[in-house]
Amino acid sequence: MFEAEVKQEMRELGDRLEQLRGSLDLDLKLEQIENFEIKMSDPDFWNDNESAQKVISEANAVKEVVQQFQQLFDSYEDLQMMMELAQEEQDTDAAQEVIDGVPALTERLEKYELQLLLSEPYDKTNAILELHPGAGGTESQDWAEMLLRMYRRWAEDKQFKVEVLNYLPGDEAGVKSVTLLIKGYNAYGYLKAEKGVHRLVRISPFDSSGRRHTSFVSCDVVPEIDDEIGDIEIRTEDLKIDTYRASGAGGQHINTTDSAVRITHLPTNVVVTCQSERSQIQNRERAMKMLRSKLYERKIEEQKQELAAIRGEQSDIAWGSQIRSYVFHPYSMVKDHRTQVETGNVDAVMDGDLDTFIDAYLRKMIIRE
Repeated sequence: MFEAEVKQEMRELGDRLEQLRGSLDLDLKLEQIENFEIKMSDPDFWNDNESAQKVISEANAVKEVVQQFQQLFDSYEDLQMMMELAQEEQDTDAAQEVIDGVPALTERLEKYELQLLLSEPYDKTNAILELHPGAGGTESQDWAEMLLRMYRRWAEDKQFKVEVLNYLPGDEAGVKSVTLLIKGYNAYGYLKAEKGVHRLVRISPFDSSGRRHTSFVSCDVVPEIDDEIGDIEIRTEDLKIDTYRASGAGGQHINTTDSAVRITHLPTNVVVTCQSERSQIQNRERAMKMLRSKLYERKIEEQKQELAAIRGEQSDIAWGSQIRSYVFHPYSMVKDHRTQVETGNVDAVMDGDLDTFIDAYLRKMIIRE
């Protein structure tokens, strides 16, 4: 009743789940969950709100790992019972359920495995994402705004929270630069796949002659690092701090005082800006946290002596350096040049459907390592 291929796929699913069970150490994770619950039941738990939120986030993450594995294993056992029933009773409906269920379960398992492989210490953190237009002027600034919308849609689909830390509008359209804080478990682990130059080919809406234009925007992503990392020394004398009036697209990003802050770390020439808060003091605190994140990442790069392991390849924001191309004309296609993954559904990608590209890149990096 069942093809040999289906039986083989079921055996492989069972083997992969048993291997996962061993590597996950479920008993240890259940013990961790119990310890988290003891912490959360402490009367003083909410005295430090930020610390409490971290504990809750970590507890939920461990619970999610255990629950998802159990759901996968239960689905596998259901398929196994259905297969036995189909063979014993010659039940064609049950057989079809197994045939349809095997690829669906395989896809769920692959997504789960990928999530588990995001195991670097900074993968689970929030992500600071920056977009900077390159060659192309107004065209590239408009392209940056389109990418901003794309990443916001992706984050919303993941139920991540997005905060605008800095927003500098373009002269005619789009944005000159924008910095987002994307808050959610594994936000950096996923978004590190987006570091690099993104290239757009389209008929320009700003060209009265209707000519085709090519635009470039660089996307940089760093993990948000906690203040408790004590080995990042930032000396006051190494900082140049400028304040200026926040600017942006309307009241959402603008105020009438010099509350925006720009901090330059003179030894490394790392620059961070923040204008999301109403007060200069709050923006300075946010900017210092961003600076700490960038300097921490820089230190990790030096220790590993492999730039691509943390920041990805650095390159000019221009022709030939792109990681991904988005073609709107003369045909529709989005292609990732690192993995060769491509799709003709440009609208879906621009609406935030990036998981196919992110998954392929992360798996490639895991294999390479």
